[in-house]
Amino acid sequence: MGEHDLGLGHDLRVMSRRRALSFLGVAGVAAAAVGCATSTDSSSSNSAEATTSASAETPAAAPQETAGPYPGDGSNGPNVLIESGVVRSDITTSFGAYSGTAQGVPMTLTLNLRDLVKNAAGAGMAVYVWHCDREGRYSLYTEGATEQNYLRGVQVADDNGTVRFTSIFPACYAGRWPHIHFEVYDSLSTAVAGDNARLTSQIALPQDACTVVFDADPGYVNSTRNFSGVTLSSDGVFGDGWDAELATVTGTPTTTMSVSLTVGVAARSQNTQSDNGFPGPPPSGNGAPSGPPPGGPAPR
Repeated sequence: MGEHDLGLGHDLRVMSRRRALSFLGVAGVAAAAVGCATSTDSSSSNSAEATTSASAETPAAAPQETAGPYPGDGSNGPNVLIESGVVRSDITTSFGAYSGTAQGVPMTLTLNLRDLVKNAAGAGMAVYVWHCDREGRYSLYTEGATEQNYLRGVQVADDNGTVRFTSIFPACYAGRWPHIHFEVYDSLSTAVAGDNARLTSQIALPQDACTVVFDADPGYVNSTRNFSGVTLSSDGVFGDGWDAELATVTGTPTTTMSVSLTVGVAARSQNTQSDNGFPGPPPSGNGAPSGPPPGGPAPR
């Protein structure tokens, strides 16, 4: 068993605060189902089964997470959301005044949004996605990528609440588990105004998928080293629980890595800030973004 396997085994044994709450919720549903099953009223039994089925299809609310020091949403320096061309499905290339293409293993990202207020698909919601490149750099901020705005874009959810992006698999930089940032807005007009995100959160990428990608492409050489020094439970964002944030990944590095996640979107006023210990910029060195972000304070 390799070092990463040991780390994952440890992670899966961690019963975090979020996991405990999730367990209690499932236990409550199970208890209710057992109570209904003892009834001699068949219609009550059918009703209980329907309720349990509906509950199983409703995802947990995605936790509110830090946007980090490089959001590009106007809260901390540049605002890519107000730029013409930001609404696009392929975020691999830069747009507008910039040109350039992010190199790396191809990736598709599919997010299925569920509006927990309406208990319905998040049709019409807009999602802003951003993440680092193969070298661990964030466009617009990090040295070597300040004249790029690739790996950033907005899409509007279809009638099923689904958005899809084409990109490259992000790196692992020092101090952070491989991840993707996103913000959910109630509408496209709200998103492109660059204000009032309903949810800001992050997506954790599974260990096995990360290992396969980093081993397959020599451009991720720093990621291989950095990945050995972090686990999900030690990560400053995901360490308090990642059940609602861990994506499913299929595919291969030679074709495309397909990343997907179902996202439960609560009302903005009900979003719970994750109890994470990552209030500042990620550590510099070994492929991590370096230096303070320009034009603004440390992340909220």
